[in-house]
Amino acid sequence: MTRSITIFDTTLRDGTQGEGISLSADDKLKIAVRLDELGVHYIEGGNPGSNGKDVEFFRRVRELNLKAKITAFGSTRRKGGSAEDDENLRRIAESGAQAATLVGKSWDFHVHTALQTTLEENLAMIEDSISYLKRSGLEVIFDAEHFFDGFKHNAEYAKSVLRAASEAGADWLVLCDTNGGTMPDEIGSTVAALVREMPAVRFGIHTHNDCELAVANSLSAVAAGALQVQGTINGYGERCGNANLCSVIPNLQLKQGLKCLPEEKLAQLSSAARYVSEIANVHMPAGQPYVGSAAFAHKGGIHVSAILRDSRTYEHIAPELVGNKQRVLVSELAGQSNLVSKAQELGIELDPKSPQAADTIGRIKDLEHRGYQFEGADASLELLLREAGGEVRELFTFESFKMLVEKSAGKPVVSEAFVKLRIGGESLYTAGEGNGPVNALDNALRKALLQYYPQLTDMHLSDYKVRVLDDKEATASKVRVLIESRDADSAWSTVGVSGNVIEASWEALVDSMRYALLGQEPALPVAAAEPRPGLLNH
Repeated sequence: MTRSITIFDTTLRDGTQGEGISLSADDKLKIAVRLDELGVHYIEGGNPGSNGKDVEFFRRVRELNLKAKITAFGSTRRKGGSAEDDENLRRIAESGAQAATLVGKSWDFHVHTALQTTLEENLAMIEDSISYLKRSGLEVIFDAEHFFDGFKHNAEYAKSVLRAASEAGADWLVLCDTNGGTMPDEIGSTVAALVREMPAVRFGIHTHNDCELAVANSLSAVAAGALQVQGTINGYGERCGNANLCSVIPNLQLKQGLKCLPEEKLAQLSSAARYVSEIANVHMPAGQPYVGSAAFAHKGGIHVSAILRDSRTYEHIAPELVGNKQRVLVSELAGQSNLVSKAQELGIELDPKSPQAADTIGRIKDLEHRGYQFEGADASLELLLREAGGEVRELFTFESFKMLVEKSAGKPVVSEAFVKLRIGGESLYTAGEGNGPVNALDNALRKALLQYYPQLTDMHLSDYKVRVLDDKEATASKVRVLIESRDADSAWSTVGVSGNVIEASWEALVDSMRYALLGQEPALPVAAAEPRPGLLNH
């Protein structure tokens, strides 16, 4: 029978302790719904005794009727007190959560230094707190903080902490590598010894990533007998983060045959990871295993030639199993296989033996030699391929643009752009102000095009990146500009390169609008019947 592993997600609690991550109550509720759809077993929502945001979360999450067990977090009662009189424990009991995660000290050094109490009082704090929560009707998960450090320093006391928690009624004993400094072999041998010594206990594992080993340590613990893994989506968490569930889950389920999520839910993993990164407003690394956009991306011509025959040649799993997809990158390393595959992906007919294919590869290689990069600018690449096939009609004829940037003492910088174009034989001269020269250019160009292409109203620039290509040239260096644009349905990226950042931005900006308008026909402007040698719009 397949062994099942319980997945405990702490993105909403431990994950928010990561630098740069802050979630509102609404954010946490949205993520909780997505985690529940993914099929995790526990969702730790936060500490209802610590702040109003978490109090609001626990109040509102009851209305969602989620299948996962909503879990409240807290620590053992204060030294010298009683659980019944502890305000934080009372709030956990009244939170409406089905389960409670209670953290307690298992390292004698921490008991003496952090709690400044006796080893006996620490055990009493653990027993009293767990008993109180069990009497309140909650499932109790005891997180033994700094367990592996404590076990190495004083194994008998660390085990006495586990025994005290178990005898008080804890449903799970979770061993925490809180400082993230333990090696996988140590994790495995320690967990295996405890499983033999305490066979009736259900053990879990909670690891941090300070040595880049949180996932490996989680797998090692499961191999030794742990039945629950705690972690976060995308590995968010304090310092270097927590165990990344987006790697833990497929490693356990696809590589080791253990059941973590329902099989049909596993295919939601990539979209869930990206959704959480969007809500958290944290860039998701392209090379993140399993769920990153580059996890199944192929660039080398030999690789692409092989995967077109059989993807198993360079892919360890089918990307669709985790909801990801294969991508073929086109660059100066590419061969005809890359280009043909990319064209097929876009629905473009391209004969690999044609002069057209050779010319397009040559053009791409020349552009990349000059500093262009199409791996992160799929829209610019698609425009190149469609141009080669004669599918792209020019939207306008560019004549000139001018920039005015003015800074006066005591006043903010003012940027204004003037753009001169020709559309359908008509000359247009538009001006726009903006928060910086690129925004001013965007506004001026948009004013001209909106008269003919009103659908651009729904499009906006969502990200802008500049990279210096040769820092030895200092301020005279070439720069590469990547622009991400969005509309109601999708996002796309374009690239521009120049020794002038404004010119590079203009190239990327024009491509973004050309891509948005692929296949569109211009509308007749409202005042087209009037003779107009030019337009000046402010």
